[in-house]
Amino acid sequence: MKAVLPGSPDDTDKPVILGEAPEPAPAADELVLAVEAYSVNRGETFQLDGQLDRTWPGWRPGKDVAGTVVRPAAHGSGPAAGTRVVAHPPAFGWAERVAVPSASVAELPDGVDALTAAALPLAGITALRLLRAAGPVAGRRVLLTGASGGVGHYVTELAASSGAAVTAVVATPERGARLRELGAAELATSLADTEGPYDLVLESVGGDSLPAALARLAPGGLLVWFGQASRTPVTLDFFDFFKGPNQARITHFDYTTSDRTYGADLATLVRLVATGRLHPEIGSVRDWSRTAEVIADLRARKVRGNAVLTVS
Repeated sequence: MKAVLPGSPDDTDKPVILGEAPEPAPAADELVLAVEAYSVNRGETFQLDGQLDRTWPGWRPGKDVAGTVVRPAAHGSGPAAGTRVVAHPPAFGWAERVAVPSASVAELPDGVDALTAAALPLAGITALRLLRAAGPVAGRRVLLTGASGGVGHYVTELAASSGAAVTAVVATPERGARLRELGAAELATSLADTEGPYDLVLESVGGDSLPAALARLAPGGLLVWFGQASRTPVTLDFFDFFKGPNQARITHFDYTTSDRTYGADLATLVRLVATGRLHPEIGSVRDWSRTAEVIADLRARKVRGNAVLTVS
């Protein structure tokens, strides 16, 4: 079958190539999905350029997919053949077919197409679980850095609809325009332009961003670090806690640690989309033959929200 294969980490022009891969060999609890669309995540671009481990030998990218079940799981649970689903496999999804644990898929209603669904898994699950980890947000001031990506759009809409006053930090006003429509109370293009204190800080940039965000945290507040998009290490002076956010807390968040099955959260996201309460921001839709081009655009921060590829 055709699949997108990793290129050389040293060749920025060809991070991936379209080639041939073996057909999936599903375990008893896995179904086989004919992929119609998939989304590219920044973490996968880091794996492709060697900044993150590729997890295991023979790894191929692909964690966010939507399509139709062509072979149900052997143990009998999960959707039947012919069912349209969204899925979150651990890898290998940028292909004509992929095996996925049946516990990590959700059925799609007629009103949710594959393009929209493919933008949901990693970013949407991260946003859901991040807000659960942060606790109730109604009436709280929330500062969100790196807000113009897929996770940022979902967090903004979910938090704002729950009663939070969200300040979203983005690189340019253009990249933040949609966040206003999704409920952000304020936009800023620099942390220096934000006015604390904030009850909750959601930090995903790293480098100088985390200590600058910490300085805007209220006493007793919470800072959740959930990413390092800048790929720049953080240097933190813990004496800074005495300068304002006294008795505040910092915690690290990883969406995979609480539960490595994703079907229930995917079903929640699909329900919110189907009822008009969640609006995926898809900044690019292209044929999968242009995956390398999309990766280059993501690395250059030219895509707002999610980038989706269609499998032709």
